[in-house]
Amino acid sequence: MSPLRILHLDGDLVAIDKPPGLLVHPSRLDAHEAQTALGLLRDQLGERLWPLHRLDKATSGVLLFARHADAARSLGIAFETGQVRKGYLALVRGWTAAAGTIDYPLARDPELPSAGQPRVAASTSYERLALFEWPMRVDPRHETSRYALVAVQPLTGRRHQIRRHFKHLAHPLIGDTTHGKGAHNRAVAAWLGVERLWLHAHWIELPAGAGNRRIGAPPGAEWGALIGALPAGHKEHA
Repeated sequence: MSPLRILHLDGDLVAIDKPPGLLVHPSRLDAHEAQTALGLLRDQLGERLWPLHRLDKATSGVLLFARHADAARSLGIAFETGQVRKGYLALVRGWTAAAGTIDYPLARDPELPSAGQPRVAASTSYERLALFEWPMRVDPRHETSRYALVAVQPLTGRRHQIRRHFKHLAHPLIGDTTHGKGAHNRAVAAWLGVERLWLHAHWIELPAGAGNRRIGAPPGAEWGALIGALPAGHKEHA
């Protein structure tokens, strides 16, 4: 595998642009996977690293690691207390509202049935960037299918939060094999020529106490057809 793309490197942390399909660290759910971002970057830099947060295996974009235990502790607190802001790009089924906030408690463990689980507060804001109507007859009632590109900010940090919240809105993410719609996933993959989860961790902003850094990862080339459709006033989001 090619070396991981380093977006930022200082004495406390390193940020990479994680490609889709790469685990962050070893997981019992993907015990067969030999490669992880943690292992590859550790070998690339020749040092021990501490993961500061997670991205789903299928998600691309900004991923941070601490370079020493003190940084892991202080930055870990910043993540846990909601001081770190994060922005994502997502392609979803249907035409969303222009903007909104999803306040919907989620079951604690997304890998288990929701029934009987305690629910935890979760909040996600979003802004619609572009609308698409493509000549694909996924639903036999309609000659075309509609999708939206959205900029998303999770205001809390629950597992699979963005994916579960947009499912709740009936606008599931395209390429989401767990919470999405298989017919739409297949149709969009054929239309765009790319099969992936359309979720990209676009930027992370650290609080002032951590240097007030904003680290971004431009979306990959496969997002070009979507980004190119943005109005001029929205291009700064991508």
